[in-house]
Amino acid sequence: MKRKFLPALALAFATSQAVVAAPAGYFDFAPGTVLETGDTWISAGKRYRLYGLQACLRGTPYTDASGNKRDCGEASIAVLAAFVKDTRPVCAPVAGSTDLTFAVCYAFVGGQRLDLAMMMISEGYGFASLDSAGMPVYPAYAVAEQGAREARRGLWQFNDVQHPAILLSRAAGKRGALK
Repeated sequence: MKRKFLPALALAFATSQAVVAAPAGYFDFAPGTVLETGDTWISAGKRYRLYGLQACLRGTPYTDASGNKRDCGEASIAVLAAFVKDTRPVCAPVAGSTDLTFAVCYAFVGGQRLDLAMMMISEGYGFASLDSAGMPVYPAYAVAEQGAREARRGLWQFNDVQHPAILLSRAAGKRGALK
């Protein structure tokens, strides 16, 4: 009896460990993709961006707890890379053009399905994207951002972190003034 049970147990274990493919309509956001920013990546020659998420801009400095200047954009990229490596999210395209596809991604963590953009924002390493009128593209992300800011999570623990929407708005204003 024992000998019949062990092969059956081994077979059950082996099949439960099989790699699961992304559901229909989704694609894997696998480690090994090229991260351009903390919200944008290239995979199989296509460029993707997480819908509703604005990462820190590369080259934007903040001062860490030791008084050292750090690159805010690099911090966002590092956290996105860690989330992708640790959670292996799957993504679905939601909108796009020929050169950029917006996607929503989720991962299972502790048995819960979590939104990757929400993870970045609620941990303080991403920001809610704003539309041209300055309103959040997805209001739930703005609520999560406010919670992270109030709790001083992630980049919000540093006093000189600059919200990328403000920086982008200033840059757009300067371009408009030049016309």
